[in-house]
Amino acid sequence: MNKLTDRQRMVLEYICESIQDRGYPPTLREIGLKLGIRSTNGVNDHLRALERKGYLTREDMKSRTLRPTDTTLRIVGRGASSISSTREEHELVDVETTREAEAANDDMIEIPILGRVAAGLPIEAIEHHGGDTVRIDRMLLGRGARGGDVFGLRIQGESMIEAGIHDGDYVFVRKQAQAARGTIVIAMVGDEATCKYFYPESTHIRLEPANASIAPILVPKSEWRETQILGVVVGVFRKI
Repeated sequence: MNKLTDRQRMVLEYICESIQDRGYPPTLREIGLKLGIRSTNGVNDHLRALERKGYLTREDMKSRTLRPTDTTLRIVGRGASSISSTREEHELVDVETTREAEAANDDMIEIPILGRVAAGLPIEAIEHHGGDTVRIDRMLLGRGARGGDVFGLRIQGESMIEAGIHDGDYVFVRKQAQAARGTIVIAMVGDEATCKYFYPESTHIRLEPANASIAPILVPKSEWRETQILGVVVGVFRKI
């Protein structure tokens, strides 16, 4: 197995302690507060490293799913049999009970995934609504984020790649009809929607891509309506 850094060992030990003491693993925010890691991205970097090295498993985008592997239980040592037993018991907990416990966790926010949106030529904004949701740490969306204010869309196309938004990524969108100049928005163009930078000009609205090879979309101001902005992009998620 790959060697752990001191900080990775501390993260791993805290996860094991939490499972042993409370019966479930900590949130990203709890790990950050415990170990003095300022951002959840920093915590995620350590967790991804632990996953790559085979010391940890977790389910995508779900709260409370961090699990030490058998290798971890041998390496960490502290309370290994107790942790293993707790883990087995935790996995048998009724699904509805688990969901209720997660819903009570103020650190997490549930985001509905509504469909796909173009980062290229406009496509239909809401292709389907299968009831899919994801749960993420509230810190990733800003302190004032609420579940009913934010929805998720899957990006199709590569016009925003220079902004770090790639084909297949998920964007989290805060519902609002107005946007500051230069922010990334989900905007309606006719009956379709697209993900672009928003630039109001004197005679038109410029929806600017983040890809030098793609031209902007220009909408005359006489044809632009305030309701054409569906929301502002506040977060991006990519499966690795």
